[in-house]
Amino acid sequence: MELREYEKIAARIRMDVIEEIHSAGSGHPGGSLSAADIVTALYFREMRVDPQNPRMKGRDKFVLSKGHAAPVQYAALAEKGFFPREELLTLRKLGSRLQGHPNMKKLPGIEMSTGSLGQGFAVCVGMALAGKLDNDPGRIYTLLGDGELEEGIVWEAAMACAHYKLDNLCAIVDWNGLQIDGPNDKVMSVSPIDEKFAAFGFNVLKADGHDFAQLFDAFDKARACKGKPTVIIAKTHKGQGVSFMEDEAGWHGKAPNDEQARQAMDELAAEEREGEQ
Repeated sequence: MELREYEKIAARIRMDVIEEIHSAGSGHPGGSLSAADIVTALYFREMRVDPQNPRMKGRDKFVLSKGHAAPVQYAALAEKGFFPREELLTLRKLGSRLQGHPNMKKLPGIEMSTGSLGQGFAVCVGMALAGKLDNDPGRIYTLLGDGELEEGIVWEAAMACAHYKLDNLCAIVDWNGLQIDGPNDKVMSVSPIDEKFAAFGFNVLKADGHDFAQLFDAFDKARACKGKPTVIIAKTHKGQGVSFMEDEAGWHGKAPNDEQARQAMDELAAEEREGEQ
């Protein structure tokens, strides 16, 4: 596919995120929108997965460690064909398979239930180690929030990941600079994360998290790296694609009202049309 096709997919995923959260009346739009391009790159170019056979042997596995951004993973799974798109509007509703955080027991395509920050990444270390022991060709991918890096378990997992030379694991940090209480550097700075991960033994790559060419190049380099795990630090904007949400910490965990949802959908629809030109 051409880059424009990926941009169109990402715009549709962002529209679905808005519809999901507006319908639910709650959720986390900011970090879902910032991650949309990363998730699009993973599901529609990078990973080997089969919606008709979600438990396929040798598949690549993705774990959303920042589980509160579940709406973006649900939107990508629906776009990929894992379940009907209409089901997105059941987000956070009683009896729905689409809970506020991913549930591996309910929905095909979810490899791990997440939500407690840092634990998704830690589980991925176990998945990658098991893959090595089983000679499984599948790769393990995980997406972390930048605020999530404040959790100690992240660094324990990173230490183990490098110790076991898990080059079948690729972590991506959604570096949008904001968390629920404000800018990361004011709440609890974790900078410089590139130097920290390098000190822990990682292959460190950087990319614009909204530039598909850069994301694809980073994933290619991650696959080519042998003997150490990779982390891609992807610079993003919280609320990307919706003007009044962009770079606003207040949209970390708040649903848009009717008027705001209409404006967001109009802006994202215009973005999708631009991808067709």
